Amino acid sequence: MRERIKDVGRLKHILDAINTLMEQKERYTFDVVATDPILFYGFVKHVEIIGEAVYMLTKEFRAEHTEVDWDVIEGMRHVLVHGYYQIRPRQLWNTIEQDIPVLKPYIEAYYLELSK
Repeated sequence: MRERIKDVGRLKHILDAINTLMEQKERYTFDVVATDPILFYGFVKHVEIIGEAVYMLTKEFRAEHTEVDWDVIEGMRHVLVHGYYQIRPRQLWNTIEQDIPVLKPYIEAYYLELSK
């Protein structure tokens, strides 16, 4: 059973991964990341971390915070982990450019809420 008290730590892991992705996205272009397997899988890993931490959030927390589509994030994690051979660089990059910045303020607010 997942412990509700650990949700704050999981949110911190999500926030750390988001911040790393956003910082590193500014350092590298899509073409560089897409053609360098070490960089590419570094980006993949941070998206996986977000998905794994979301997966480990309690059902109660997720049910109380429906502004985020947790199932989509968890589903992305499953694809990245189990379908690693099918990862399309453009889809990953679009997630990092479009979805991660939208997710960040929600995670920041939830983290502050639970850190009190």
